[in-house]
Amino acid sequence: MKAIWYTHQGKPSEVLQWGEQPTPQAGPGQVRVKLMASAVNPADTNRTVGRSYAMEAPLIIPNSDGSGLIDQVGDGVPPRWLGQRVWLYNGQRGGRHLGTACEYIALDVGLVAPLPDNTSYFEGACLGIPCMTAHRAVRLGGELEGKNVLVTGGAGAVGHYAIQWAKHAGARVFATVSSPSKAEHAQNAGADECVNYRQDNVLNRITELTKGAGIDHVVDVDFGGNIAHTLALLRANGSLAYYATKGNPQPKIPAAELMRKNISLFSILLNGVVASERIRAQNEITEALEVNALQHTVSEVFSLQDTALAHEAVEFHPKRGTVVIQCAENTN
Repeated sequence: MKAIWYTHQGKPSEVLQWGEQPTPQAGPGQVRVKLMASAVNPADTNRTVGRSYAMEAPLIIPNSDGSGLIDQVGDGVPPRWLGQRVWLYNGQRGGRHLGTACEYIALDVGLVAPLPDNTSYFEGACLGIPCMTAHRAVRLGGELEGKNVLVTGGAGAVGHYAIQWAKHAGARVFATVSSPSKAEHAQNAGADECVNYRQDNVLNRITELTKGAGIDHVVDVDFGGNIAHTLALLRANGSLAYYATKGNPQPKIPAAELMRKNISLFSILLNGVVASERIRAQNEITEALEVNALQHTVSEVFSLQDTALAHEAVEFHPKRGTVVIQCAENTN
């Protein structure tokens, strides 16, 4: 099969190779997916460039998420899966080193979910890390009907989905953004109020918008970078779920103050989330897709051969949504 791989880490254009690799076969409990699309997330480029991750195998096919058509099932897998359109996650995770930047992938049947006909393969590739992380981050807030939720980075791939999940839960949603166009993007997803953190004091503005009531739950794109205002905004018995902390990896946490307010802090890394919650996310995402209840944002589409450009688009350039790679010529 055609594939992209690397044998050492560095700048994507210097380390990603293009050529032929063995076509995988579905083992017991596995399906083989003929890939139509692969997504590039920051967690994937972190591995390619060697940020926070050492080489996990002598040869790695990058990218965790994707979508495609099941063309082979292994022993123990119900035949009904054969020929199904699916979206998948954790392709290059959990001891699997051959991800989705290729034409075929074999992986456990539990890592795929049905992709309804009303959702394109490109959109399906966006669902793994961004949509499942957003689902987990919102659900950790508990019952959110009528409560105030703050989504930092509301125009980002995870933030955009988090706004939607929070609105589905009945929350009033506040989002931070960095420009008027990103505010519009977040509002289209359902954000009730947007605060431009480049222009406004986030703490003061959200305190004003909530009439001093504060926030019940935060979905945070940068725990360390945002800590000055997110923790101050939380009400007693509130909660915060973060999935990144690039601004300050080792922030100083006001532990005594949080204890007095009974604040719950949650950290999220999708591939380490308990299986039952990942299954719940898969099921609820698929149910939402079936009734067209989710918006998706495909940032750019690259050819499989241009995967290095796709990785550099994520690594070095601002984007909105998810960068996608087209793995097959015909994705209809």
